[in-house]
This record gives sequence, structure tokens and C-alpha cells, in this order.
Amino acid sequence: MLCDDLMFTSKVAATARAQGLTVVAVRTAAQVMARARESCPACVIVDLHNPDLDLPALLAALRTACPTMPRVIAYGSHVNKELLQAAQAAGCDRVLPRSRFVASLETELATWLA
Repeated sequence: MLCDDLMFTSKVAATARAQGLTVVAVRTAAQVMARARESCPACVIVDLHNPDLDLPALLAALRTACPTMPRVIAYGSHVNKELLQAAQAAGCDRVLPRSRFVASLETELATWLA
């Protein structure tokens, strides 16, 4: 999970733990790639408001580093429709407003990480 919000990351990680799943949180795209090179993840969750995020470059790097492209679930502010649309156009599997991401977390996290 690429997110620099420690409180939000803790909420997602706790939800995962309660379902017997693991979420590894990182704060930069470079850290995502370092982890992906060690072991390709099933899913990468991306906070679209992460500072210095170049989403198309991250997705291209993941395609290169991983034999099977991980699912990419992105979320961001509902008021920034252009950012959400750009994430969809860049190739994210799911793009959600943050509120819908939170509402879907308990029911869909296992599917995203499978």
C-alpha cells in the first residue's frame, strides 16, 4: 500500500489482519518498486494524493518488474474527478473515491489481495 497517511494505513492494515491478510505499507513509489522486485505483490493499493506520485511511471515499472501485473486499486478525493479519471486512464484496475474505498474495505479487501 502506497500511502503516507499513517492513521489511514493503520486502518487498512488492521482490516487486513482481521481477515488473516497482510498489507505492507510504504510511503514512496520507490519503496513500492523495491518491495515488488523482492516479491511481486498480488495487489498494490495507491493513495492518489501521495506526494510526487507519477502513476503512469509506477504502473510501467510494475509491469516490467512483475511477471504478472498486480491489481492496482487507487483511491482519492471525490472532489478531484480529473485525478480519478486519470488513474482510470493510466490503467488502474479499480479507482474509487476515498469514501467508497473505506466503505468497500471490509467486503472487498480479500478479493483485491487474492
